[in-house]
Amino acid sequence: MAKIAVLGYGVVGSGTVEVFYKNKENLEKKAGEPLDIKYILDVRDFPNSPYADKFVKDFDVILNDPEVTVIAEVIGGLKFSYGYVKSALEAGKSVVTSNKELVAAKGAELLQIAKDKNVNFFFEASVGGGIPIIKPIHACLEANEIDEIAGILNGTTNFILTKMIREGMDFGEALKIAQELGYAEHDPTADVEGIDACRKICILASLAFGRHVYPENVHTEGITKVTLSDVEYVESYGAKIKLIGCARREDNDEISIGVFPAVIKDESQLAGVNDVFNAILVRGDATGDVVFYGKGAGKLPTASAVVSDIVSAVKHSDTSRSLTWQDSTQDFIRPFDRFDCAHYIRISANDDSAVKETVKNIFGDVQFLVTKNQSKGELAFVTSVMTEQEVKTKCDDVAKQGAEVTARIRVLDY
Repeated sequence: MAKIAVLGYGVVGSGTVEVFYKNKENLEKKAGEPLDIKYILDVRDFPNSPYADKFVKDFDVILNDPEVTVIAEVIGGLKFSYGYVKSALEAGKSVVTSNKELVAAKGAELLQIAKDKNVNFFFEASVGGGIPIIKPIHACLEANEIDEIAGILNGTTNFILTKMIREGMDFGEALKIAQELGYAEHDPTADVEGIDACRKICILASLAFGRHVYPENVHTEGITKVTLSDVEYVESYGAKIKLIGCARREDNDEISIGVFPAVIKDESQLAGVNDVFNAILVRGDATGDVVFYGKGAGKLPTASAVVSDIVSAVKHSDTSRSLTWQDSTQDFIRPFDRFDCAHYIRISANDDSAVKETVKNIFGDVQFLVTKNQSKGELAFVTSVMTEQEVKTKCDDVAKQGAEVTARIRVLDY
């Protein structure tokens, strides 16, 4: 019998235990042996829980029990989880986790320890909640060279943008509703400033390109500056604004990577992803575009991925050869000022007709956008493809002519 320990009994932890026991019989058939959760680690007491006899408060009880072969870490953060996971792997126990912050910050180190100890470190639940994405990249798509990954990786920001697009709410009003529904935390910074999505694209990029990408080296912007004016102009362009995390292979063995609001044309599968749903597009050299879609967070969807990893860890005693990447210096990450794409730009000026000519002279071939609520003296347009440095220089040149650049959003081709 395989004995399991669950670290943390919050939303995901309680969901993990619930899914495990609900489907225990079927899970045992898939694992090929009996399974049971022996311990649940939490500092709180749960005297009325049907699993009250399984709770412990001392991690060493779990660490020193040779019967426990698989540990599920669902505490989150780094303060406790990093030490627990590292110690468990060094003790020869496989670990599964939903902790994106842990994997993004310490993935290369923990994968190496797992390899050295011939155990596994699995983290399907760290990206996309219940959406299968980690295993498809390193197993199902292993015949491909991955050229690009892009996705809507945060359900909170996607919910807010959906409210702005569909119901004409401004950002603050949409955020308040997201908080009331439990989609956004009281402090929503990690979501609305792109930090959560950054951690997830780092994990995907590290796996796809084989070298660890650290979050602090990724250009990251959130959605707090997106306005209803931008939403309306972009709608007139036949597109939607989405918070996108993307990473793509470049020349000279470099990658470009970033998280930012982006204009996505309506014909893209990503443009139609609404509310709290996530979608991840993987562009392979053999398959072309493959899109994974579903609930990117939530108690049971995330728990589903955790429990699936538990079964995989029981079934595969030897360390996975394909779920891995190397630690590295960050010199393979292309400076973001060389990132190239088209741009949506909104400007205001006293004389919009004169500035229109200035825009043409500076930016060249542009597509001007018009809305019924367009303010006097305001212009919006989409440029041709150019680098970040080029567009910044051109925006500065426009500003020198008496116009104010009030918004700039990248336009991506998916």
